[in-house]
Amino acid sequence: MTTDFRHDFNKLNRLPPYILAEVTELTRIARRAGEDIIDLGMGNPDLATPDHVIDKICDAARDPRNHRYSSSQGIPNLRAGITEWYARRHDVHLDPETEAVAVIGAKEGLSHFVLMTVGPGDVVLVPDPAYPIHQYSVIIAGADLRKVPLTEDSDFIENLEQAVSRTWPRPKMLIISFPANPTTHVIDLPFFERIVEFARKHELMVLHDFAYAEIAFDGYKPPSILEVPGAKDIAIEFVSFSKSHSMAGWRVGFACGNSQMIHALKRIKSYLDYGMPQAIQIGAIAALRGPQDCVAENVATYQERRDVLIDGLAQHGGGSWKIEKPLGTMFVWAPIPERFRTMGSLEFSKRLLKEAGVAVSPGIGFGEAGEGFVRFALVENKHRIRQAVRGIRRFVRDAVVDEEVD
Repeated sequence: MTTDFRHDFNKLNRLPPYILAEVTELTRIARRAGEDIIDLGMGNPDLATPDHVIDKICDAARDPRNHRYSSSQGIPNLRAGITEWYARRHDVHLDPETEAVAVIGAKEGLSHFVLMTVGPGDVVLVPDPAYPIHQYSVIIAGADLRKVPLTEDSDFIENLEQAVSRTWPRPKMLIISFPANPTTHVIDLPFFERIVEFARKHELMVLHDFAYAEIAFDGYKPPSILEVPGAKDIAIEFVSFSKSHSMAGWRVGFACGNSQMIHALKRIKSYLDYGMPQAIQIGAIAALRGPQDCVAENVATYQERRDVLIDGLAQHGGGSWKIEKPLGTMFVWAPIPERFRTMGSLEFSKRLLKEAGVAVSPGIGFGEAGEGFVRFALVENKHRIRQAVRGIRRFVRDAVVDEEVD
């Protein structure tokens, strides 16, 4: 006789349903049925990794010395290249031995850092809406999450102050990301100065996800939080190669900042991994030290796609949809047209997929404050985006909503 064994995974049970997966699954089903779906949902870069980086990785992969276990913190030349990037781009000077570490993509580094530094009884402040791992990493670590509204009609730091005043025990960490995914919100250096002052006042660690450090438009240059004097006392910053050098699939990133925080990340990584494959680390060095025109080309491509999408949707006539142009990221964060607002972002996204053949991400998937918005990812070429615009305009013009039927 056998009895059923119950697997009770407490952390798994704390994770909410991944709403974004619902639209992804509907996209997969539609494509399997032969439908032509233009996928502007998942932010999966379609641009090619630069040739000089691929060539370096291939050469390194043929060298048996690179077939062994590597260093979980990143080989010395990679950490040196990381600190050179900060000095060159942000005039921030770091010690490659104590203030820099390579990570297997910013998502891995960020989530492992949170896992190492907070736990049951700790409180972490996270913007709402936010990139999902910013919130879910806290839940996975067993800590308590406090969502803080990040909206155009309120002051985020005032919202933070209010959250702290209403929270006990006092928060231990703040996770932020600018330019922001999904909202595309951008900030200036004085904003980071206020964040550092706020963190010092409340004895908070600050974790800044700087994934879109180099994806910015119209003359805007995103600042690093480490540019603020004293930021290294309280902050760690994560940077990714995924968008700047189109290396999403290679899983390459780095973290820099406070030496104790970097030490904590190195420590957990020493237990959990042997670092990214050494050939890829060598390719990352080529990305940092090699020609940077590839980054400018990627930025120009994303800006052109942004303009094709937004200018196309704003054209006069039936089906027009006016959206503000973002200054950063590879996304467009769009308020749902007024007459569709009552259906909510998830249902609107499903209708857009079914009736326009375009997949987008519903804002509710990024937090309650994301309701009323959808996110477009600029991951199709401009011709496919023009095709998407035509389908979306027809849908916005002709779709029937329940209120109209009543």
